[in-house]
Amino acid sequence: MRYFISVFTLSVVLLTGCSTSKKAIKTNGQTVPVSSLKFLDEYVIAHDLSLQNTWVGGLSGIDYDAAKNKYFIISDERSATSAARFYTAAIDINNYKIDSVRFLSVETLKNAQNDTFPTLKILPEHAADPESIRYNKKTKTLVWSSEGDKAIRSNRMVYQNPWIYEMDLEGRFKDSFLIPANLHMYVGDSGARENDVLEGLSFSPDYRHLWASMEGAIHEDGPLASATYANAPVRFTKFDVKTKKAIGQYGYLLDAIAAEPIPNTAFSVNGIPEILNIGENRFLVLERSFSTGVENCVIKIYLADFSKATDVSTTKSLYQNTTYTPASKKLLFNFNSLERYIDNVEGITLGPLLPNGHRSLILVADNNFNIKEKQQVFLFEIIP
Repeated sequence: MRYFISVFTLSVVLLTGCSTSKKAIKTNGQTVPVSSLKFLDEYVIAHDLSLQNTWVGGLSGIDYDAAKNKYFIISDERSATSAARFYTAAIDINNYKIDSVRFLSVETLKNAQNDTFPTLKILPEHAADPESIRYNKKTKTLVWSSEGDKAIRSNRMVYQNPWIYEMDLEGRFKDSFLIPANLHMYVGDSGARENDVLEGLSFSPDYRHLWASMEGAIHEDGPLASATYANAPVRFTKFDVKTKKAIGQYGYLLDAIAAEPIPNTAFSVNGIPEILNIGENRFLVLERSFSTGVENCVIKIYLADFSKATDVSTTKSLYQNTTYTPASKKLLFNFNSLERYIDNVEGITLGPLLPNGHRSLILVADNNFNIKEKQQVFLFEIIP
């Protein structure tokens, strides 16, 4: 999701930092007990960084290839300065700090005809809106999501459904997932909302399933979160990786927006920019709250458990029908506890093991190609 932060120096109420509830993270066949997340370091990528004649910015999704110790990072630029693309990068960690972030290569994203995507200004019906990227270590392929479109572009109304594509490591199209009809774009107040669509992707540890999360509620599920409205339901969809078809859909309830915008009629939002499946139907879920006139984004990391959540695939409205059981959630970390400027954090991935044997966690912020924003990379330690 893209937006520009108004730069005012305003205070934001600090919320709870870490949880002490012990849960288990299961990944790569290993179970890691988790009691909390410990912040280790922040690294800022230069605003004017370029690679192979592309502007490195808009970093919206990140995933880690442990075998090669490299990262796949997708840009959400809609082919404005260069064709829609993703990068490979190295994040050098030394003594619990980030020494450097090195961008190694760039690949263009391809459509089903294996052509590059056009710019939004020229052919909006065929432009891409990249948001998330994940690596499948079993097939050595990548999946990525596009939010679709529902807006007036070039003096005409555009309706473009979201998608999840599978591609090879050079960006060439291989296959697509079948997106459930209730997540499509429709005329009027039904289906997905513009810019509140497929922001998050994550494979299960065995790579049999791919989970996708919406940023905000579909029209049928009621209003979006506001400063006075919490528990707006967001749908998580579970796909069978082999068939590419959805096999379940589940609800997750959002927090209210952290602060009223200034003025109170200005833009504000709370939604899910990314998810990370950590085994046994548990996820690390990013919630990102932004309010115009407030300098910081409020970023929270929740531990969500879908083990007892109701399959709502056939439930038309989670606003009118409240008999379902949503995922449980527990706050692990609130970035406000760092008492520093926090930008538009949109990506999260497990990283390499730290010297003490604990798992690292890497997060990346999207700077919206705005010089007033920061392209931040955060390093955390998962504490057993």
